[in-house]
Amino acid sequence: MSQLPVVLIPSLQPDERLVTYVKELKTAGFEDIVVVDDGSGREYRAVFDRVEEAGCTVLHHLVNRGKGAALKLGYDWIGEHLPDCMGVLTADSDGQHTVADCLKVSEALHTGENALYLGSRDFSLPHVPPKSRFGNRCTSTVFKWLYGVWLPDTQTGLRAFRREELPFMAAVSGARYEYEMTVLIECARRKLPMVPITIETVYEDGNEGTHFHPIRDSWRIYKVILGNFFKFIASSLSCFILDQGIAALLRDMLLPAMGMNTVERIFVSGYGARLCSSIVNYLINRNVVFREKGDGKRSALRYFLLCVLIICLSNLGVYLLDSIGMAPALAKILCDLLLYFLSYQVQNRWVFAEKEQ
Repeated sequence: MSQLPVVLIPSLQPDERLVTYVKELKTAGFEDIVVVDDGSGREYRAVFDRVEEAGCTVLHHLVNRGKGAALKLGYDWIGEHLPDCMGVLTADSDGQHTVADCLKVSEALHTGENALYLGSRDFSLPHVPPKSRFGNRCTSTVFKWLYGVWLPDTQTGLRAFRREELPFMAAVSGARYEYEMTVLIECARRKLPMVPITIETVYEDGNEGTHFHPIRDSWRIYKVILGNFFKFIASSLSCFILDQGIAALLRDMLLPAMGMNTVERIFVSGYGARLCSSIVNYLINRNVVFREKGDGKRSALRYFLLCVLIICLSNLGVYLLDSIGMAPALAKILCDLLLYFLSYQVQNRWVFAEKEQ
């Protein structure tokens, strides 16, 4: 088994730099290099022919299908034809990933734990294009807030993982630039460690060679990042309306008829409404938002414990705000809105998180 991973390079309309790059990788000791032509067209066939003459395997898409689809084609080919490889290293063909950095990430893969290793650029350097600096900082912050992992470079194409993760990587959804972000999200939920490795920050010609479309592809990426959160909002909003309706019915109509005082009505209506809405919310979140696999016993217990905590905090907050003169209905809305964000974090990272593999 080679001490270095297979290098997989998705490529769209490359120039001579790709030929030079694969030759340098060969010289550095990378024996197996797979290049995927993602529908570049006949006018680029000569470049790929020279890549093949350099000792690389070249795979072709007849039409452009996207970076994610190109990576998956490579993963499938590697899984079938290179059964003894120790892992896979993906790199871009636009000159951003130096051979030295490929060796650096490969060394971490070989000596470290089973993880996804990410070549991370330093976006604080003065030569980094402002749009790249701003975009990556924003994405890293949003990713940390939603998924609990700080990644200094979420857009890096220089990644490495061991062979046993090939089926997982090939099964992740997505066909274009959003695929790489979906991989990060699935790794966070699967609790597969993601290890940043500092690499050289290269932006040749102001990054003019990139095929990344700033509006279209950014929308695809953020749709993936925020997708679960938007579903969570919809689930929570529907159950929030259900909760408020049941609470109002109990607090203002049914319980007063039973002779309960204000404090009793607050607590009884709060627990009763939350019990009904929580059952509905759990079923929606488990099957639609987080798409948990398995029988649900583990998540149901954790969700129950979370509900108890949220209910106690909500009722305590309503009681305290009512004691200083705020209307109970307004106090409940305010408390539940604040606790809503806490609930998302706990459900995403603990309740519905997949077991460590």
